[in-house]
Amino acid sequence: MRSHTIRSRAVATGAVALVAALGLTACGDDEPATKPDAAPSTAVDQALADAVPADIKADGKIVIGVDSTYPPNEFLDEDGKTVTGWDVALFDAVAAKLGLKTEWVTSKFADIIPGVVTSGKYEVGVSSFTINPERLAESSMVSYFNAGTQWFAKEGATITPETACGKKIAVQAATVQVEDIEARNKACKDAGQPEITIDQYQGQDQATAAVVSGKNDAGLADSPIAAYAVAKAPGLQLVGDIYDAAPYGYVVKKDSPFAQVLGDAVKALIADGTYTKVLTEWGVQGGGITDPQVDPAS
Repeated sequence: MRSHTIRSRAVATGAVALVAALGLTACGDDEPATKPDAAPSTAVDQALADAVPADIKADGKIVIGVDSTYPPNEFLDEDGKTVTGWDVALFDAVAAKLGLKTEWVTSKFADIIPGVVTSGKYEVGVSSFTINPERLAESSMVSYFNAGTQWFAKEGATITPETACGKKIAVQAATVQVEDIEARNKACKDAGQPEITIDQYQGQDQATAAVVSGKNDAGLADSPIAAYAVAKAPGLQLVGDIYDAAPYGYVVKKDSPFAQVLGDAVKALIADGTYTKVLTEWGVQGGGITDPQVDPAS
């Protein structure tokens, strides 16, 4: 999904203001932001803590790759370094349940899974990853939330997902929404309609700003992100209904025993009420689940 400077030097002032308003201060890739006191009120489950693989608990923390331009899920706080959001708060609670702290490292979205499964740079990827067959083929994933796709546009716009042929659409690179809009573009061409101009941005903040500025006619993103953008950005509206709901998953190395430990920690947070409390505080409780799974069928 994200983190780069805005591509065009001609972006309108309102779009730049949007980025600032959403707390999306630019940050260099791979800049760490450690939260030493993550979720202090979460009680440690000693049985789960004992099940954490030795190589992960050796230093007392989990190193997490995150793309921090996706509010309200994960984004940079006002200091421009600290990663915050409900996704962050929930995983901080997962780590605390295991007796561990968290170190959040901002990365490009497309680099996170390779950083977990190939280089070992990160121990977990937490960045609103939709669980799909391609990701399951190279990693193990632990479901913890459901989200769909939602479109947004400027207030008064008449565009819909079904009338996007010939329009300019903003989307974040490497997301499932890219596949969505590419399929719609193919349908336009097959029907003899004008093609969709698909502008892919490294950061969701950039994609949203492009719609605010008028550079793009509409955008699409995960449903919590689109709803948050419309709530915070000037002059945006949601377009159409949420569709293609699918689970988010924490990413670990393929067949790692840590996956089941994480799943059990989420179950423990659901049981003690912490899970619902975190989601409710951020207004995303509608996507809550009751049965986290390791490598669920997608």
